[in-house]
Amino acid sequence: WALVFCLSLGLAFGYVDKDSPPKWSPVYTVKGLLNIPYAEIHEPFYAWYDSSNGKSRIDYYGTMVKTYQLSSKVYPQYGTSIKIAPVTTEKVMNQETCLQVNGSADNSMDIQTVLPNMDDFKYIGTDTMEDSDTSKWRMVQTIGDKINKYTMWVKYKKTLNGDSIPIPVKYEMKGFNSLLGSHYDHYYLNYKDYDVDDIDPDVFKIDSSMQCTSFPGPGARHYATFNPMQEFVHPARDDHVHHEFDRFAKKHSKQYQNDVELAKRLNIFRQNLRYIHSNNRARRGFTLSVNHLADRTDDEMAALRGRRYSGPNQGLSFPYSEAVVEEMSP
Repeated sequence: WALVFCLSLGLAFGYVDKDSPPKWSPVYTVKGLLNIPYAEIHEPFYAWYDSSNGKSRIDYYGTMVKTYQLSSKVYPQYGTSIKIAPVTTEKVMNQETCLQVNGSADNSMDIQTVLPNMDDFKYIGTDTMEDSDTSKWRMVQTIGDKINKYTMWVKYKKTLNGDSIPIPVKYEMKGFNSLLGSHYDHYYLNYKDYDVDDIDPDVFKIDSSMQCTSFPGPGARHYATFNPMQEFVHPARDDHVHHEFDRFAKKHSKQYQNDVELAKRLNIFRQNLRYIHSNNRARRGFTLSVNHLADRTDDEMAALRGRRYSGPNQGLSFPYSEAVVEEMSP
C-alpha cells in the first residue's frame, strides 16, 4: 500500500515544474464561490474569459447580475464595462436594465480574470484540498505596514498528448497590518468546473433590444458594482474603497485620533462596503447604502442600540425594605 501511495503522489506531482508557476489558459470558463469571512459573504459566480478576443463576463448570484468587460480590441478606444441587473423605480419593478461605463485615457477598461497572475508566486509544497492532491504556491507582498500573503492551490490534469493542464482549486488572501497588530483582511475563492474549451460567442452578446445607458461619474466609484472581482484577484485594485472612504469621512465630518484609528476605521468601512454591494447584487428585495455608521464595529453598534428588554424572568421580589437594608449596613 505504501508503494501504491508513493506512486500515486508521483503521478500527481511528478510533472509539476516547481520553478515555473502555473500558466492559465487564455480561454476558460469556471464557476466558484467568493468568501469574505469578515463581511460574512459567500457569493457564487460564473466566469467566462477569452483574452484572445478581448472579452470577459462574470455573473453573480446565478444570473441576477451580469457583468461584461470588453477591451479596446472590441470597444475602441479605451474599452468598456457593462452591467445588466434588475432595477426598480417609481415606474418599473425589477426590470432588467443595461448600464455602461466607458474607459478613458486615465482609466482604460480591460478584461477581468478570476484567476490570479502567478508570475511572482513560489512553490511551497503539496497539500490535500477538497479531496484532491494539489501543489501549493504563495506570494508575499509588503506594502507599508501591511504584509499580504496570497496562496493558490492547483491540481493538474494530463491531456491526451501528455501535457499537464493546471486546474485552479482555491485562492486565498490573508492580510496582516503591523500598525494594528492584527489581520485586516481575509478572503478566498473556491473554484469548480474549470474548462478550457472555446467559448460560444453568444455568451458575450447582449440582447439587441436592450439599450445600454451611460453611467455618469468618475470610474473609480464603479469598480465595486461594474467589476467586483477586480478587488479580489491579483493584481487587485482597491482604489474605489479609498475613494468612497474619503467621501464618507468628508460627508460625515469624521475625525480620527491617529493613524492607528484611521487604519482601523478604513478596514471596518471596507468590509461594510463589500457587504453592502454583495447584498445589493443578491437582490433580496431591499437595498443597502453607506450611512454615518459604516465605520463602526459590531460591538459599537450593539452599544448604540442599548439594552434589549427580555421580559419578566419570573423571579421573586426582593424580600427586604430599604429601611431593613439600611439597618443591616455597617
